[in-house]
Amino acid sequence: MARTFDLTLNKLEIPLIQGGMGVGISLGSLAGAVMKEGGMGVISLAHPGYRDPDFMKDPFSANVKALKEEVNKARAISEGKGLLAINAMCAINRYDEYVQAAIDAGVDVIISGAGLPLSLPSLTKDRDLLVAPIVSSAKAAQLLLKSWDRHYNCTADFIVIEGPDAGGHLGFKPEELLEHSAKNVLDILEETKPVVREYEEKYNCIIPIYVAGGMNTKEKIQEAINKGAKGVQVATSFIPTIECDADIKFKEMFLNHDQQELTLIKSPVGYYGRAIANPLSKQLEKGRVAPTYCVNCIKPCDFKVTPFCITEALIQAAKGNTTDGLIFSGITIPTQTKLRYVKEVIHDLMGDIK
Repeated sequence: MARTFDLTLNKLEIPLIQGGMGVGISLGSLAGAVMKEGGMGVISLAHPGYRDPDFMKDPFSANVKALKEEVNKARAISEGKGLLAINAMCAINRYDEYVQAAIDAGVDVIISGAGLPLSLPSLTKDRDLLVAPIVSSAKAAQLLLKSWDRHYNCTADFIVIEGPDAGGHLGFKPEELLEHSAKNVLDILEETKPVVREYEEKYNCIIPIYVAGGMNTKEKIQEAINKGAKGVQVATSFIPTIECDADIKFKEMFLNHDQQELTLIKSPVGYYGRAIANPLSKQLEKGRVAPTYCVNCIKPCDFKVTPFCITEALIQAAKGNTTDGLIFSGITIPTQTKLRYVKEVIHDLMGDIK
């Protein structure tokens, strides 16, 4: 069944998606600033309510309340431009309820990864929404699109391919990331195009592909588009910006840092992620860092044995505790020495690319 809704990617003035970064890194301020420049701003569904005084007592309610506030903030900042998305990890508990809350809050797009969102169309089908999975291989794209076709008679509105150079949770083995033996995101793009083409033909539509991971220069972005990508997803480049929602100390970790200071962390989610090396990462290399509380946030996590609490670590980081916090990062940290405005970053990345 082809889409008949009015909402399309044509509202984007530039082919740029701001990657979702939780906890508290990409909320309404950053998302709204990207939207104002004609891109797709993304609010992370990973604990947007972490600052709420009732968060520890009732994290779900705090998160839903904060989500609505951040959506309204982004809309106000954007002045009606761009598109607003949420990024939802498949691994979170109450996934369906969080996605429904985002729909109720009035977002335009649902982007979902950290696992395959096989059941997502059950929540979004026949809604005036754009829906996109995040994949890391042509095989994953085939599995996802085949499942949506078979079970829901629908397909994706677009796809995001996250390559091995991306930040956050990655769909690659640690040896691939450490030895750089994983395929380049543009290689994955080339393998994924014929998979997508099959469903484009079946549904008589275009399924744009956006690529993510290391897209930190105009030249890389242009190359990706020349090779068939509709556009790119960029996250790390937006951290050292004035509008980024994180604490100033978190942002400063992305100033004057070289790539040798990156390490891999195995998240309780079950995926490896790239992070800036700090005292927490060094502790985790030696053994377990026992959590002090649990808000029952992700499905695979067992409080009694988990190597660390990712919620606690990400909250600490967002609040500026760069010693005990987890600081996810893409492989390419910006070389800048001072904070910039989102508008400046987008100008450097996109130039006259349309």
